[in-house]
Amino acid sequence: MATPPLPPRRVSCGSLLQELQELWGEIGQGEVERDRMILKLEEDCLNVYRKQVDQTRKQKADLLQELSLGEVDIDKILSALGEHETFPRSEKLGGTLLEQLAKTEPVLEDLRHRRDERVNEFRAVQMQIIRLQAEISGAIDHGDPTAPMVDQNDLSLKRLGELKAQLNELQIDKNLRLQKIDTQINYIHEMCNIMSLDLKKALHDVHPTYSEAGRSKPVSISNSTIQRLAEKVDALNHEKKRRLRKLQDLGSTLIELWNLMDTPVPEQRHFDHVTSLIKVSPNTTLAQGCLAQALIEKVEIEVERLTHLKASKMKELVVKKMTELKEIYKSVHMDIDSDSEQRSLNNLIDSGRADLSELLTSMDIRIAEAKELALSRKDILDKVEKWTSASAEETWLDEYERDQNRYNGGRGSHINLIRAEKARTLVSKLPSIVDNLTAKIKAWEMEKGVRLLKSLEDYTTTREKKEKEKRQSKREPKKLQEQFAAEQGLKFGTKPSPIRPLPARKPLGQVNIVGGTPTSRRVSTPMLRKGGLSSGKVKEAVKTTVASANHVALPKDCPDNFSL
Repeated sequence: MATPPLPPRRVSCGSLLQELQELWGEIGQGEVERDRMILKLEEDCLNVYRKQVDQTRKQKADLLQELSLGEVDIDKILSALGEHETFPRSEKLGGTLLEQLAKTEPVLEDLRHRRDERVNEFRAVQMQIIRLQAEISGAIDHGDPTAPMVDQNDLSLKRLGELKAQLNELQIDKNLRLQKIDTQINYIHEMCNIMSLDLKKALHDVHPTYSEAGRSKPVSISNSTIQRLAEKVDALNHEKKRRLRKLQDLGSTLIELWNLMDTPVPEQRHFDHVTSLIKVSPNTTLAQGCLAQALIEKVEIEVERLTHLKASKMKELVVKKMTELKEIYKSVHMDIDSDSEQRSLNNLIDSGRADLSELLTSMDIRIAEAKELALSRKDILDKVEKWTSASAEETWLDEYERDQNRYNGGRGSHINLIRAEKARTLVSKLPSIVDNLTAKIKAWEMEKGVRLLKSLEDYTTTREKKEKEKRQSKREPKKLQEQFAAEQGLKFGTKPSPIRPLPARKPLGQVNIVGGTPTSRRVSTPMLRKGGLSSGKVKEAVKTTVASANHVALPKDCPDNFSL
């Protein structure tokens, strides 16, 4: 086993100088030379020491400066961090400069580490603040914001707390905006489902980030975007209400058309999803696709088809009701231009501007009014007809009684005798007929405010005058006959024979017999031959008065037997 080397022996300057003297002595070096060389060695040694001293002084100065700078950094960092603690000065630390520096460096390193962490914390908070502000203002749509500069002179917790409070407010604002956006996007999604619209396109119209699948990128929360989103929601809501209102109107129209045309229930069930919306509120949750444009167009086509079908049936109904109205007016002898009115109604139906239900209702109202009018006139018309018939028979009887050959046997004479008996019976009832008619007309005049009784009063006066003349005319022939008989008796002294009848001639008023009943009668002969109002004039007066009372234009060629 080898012996370890001995450590080098420490050599001092004195031992070396002694060894050098010995060497010089052996060499024989002179004293002067020896002194010169020793002097030079001393100068070299002094220079080395001096240089070392300078270096050591510089080292000390550097240590002092480093220590001073460290103390300054410590104070600055503590101030920036808002720390109230103080670090003791070098003179209070005690020990050498290296010892003081050794005590200072860990403190400074720790403070710098804390400062860097605080700076990073500030930078993160400020970056979030800037980003949120950019998102809210819409600036982020044009690119990511640049990293913020951190003021390292104020890194206090107070300042950091203020920034965090600002960040929290912005975060709350963002969350509220996101909630509002989510609510509105969900509403848009619901509206698009109800109306079968393209959701992606609807969202892209607001902002491209809203239409990206999965929202891999943050959505825009700027005021302008939220405003466009709100406008989109309002537009969709308005469109929803418009479509719902349109479908409700179409559904009501369908039901009206179905009821009008008695559409079978199985056919109606094809549109149950439409009629079920008639009483639905716009705020009610609706089924998917129930307001689709295709559905609306389908219902419109059906309504249009039923409307055309209804128009043709309506024309049939109008013709039927106009015919009914015409018959009612005809029954009460009133004129109505049904053909012209029917053409006008058909044109109105073809134009599509008429409410067909209201049109039918108005027709029904007119028919009801016409029936009411006919009913109000019926009693008077019946009595006028009876009076007119009795007057005609009275006229015929008057001429028949003036006919001297009425008792001659001839064809149809027995019929005239039977008719004469019936006519006398009927004429005897004329006063009561006139009285009843007068009472009815007075009541009608009071209700309608029209003067109609004048014709009957004139007729009564004329009839009384006629009766008086008839009685006189009967007395005069009798007196003449008695006078003639008296003259003949005086002249011949014999009893006069009965006056022979005049030569036979055709009996007056003979009529054709059909089944034993007269088929015609003369009604146009004047009722009175002299001094009175004829029955034709009476009828004409009644006709004129009734027409003026009811504003009815009567034709000029109206027959004489026209009644009320």
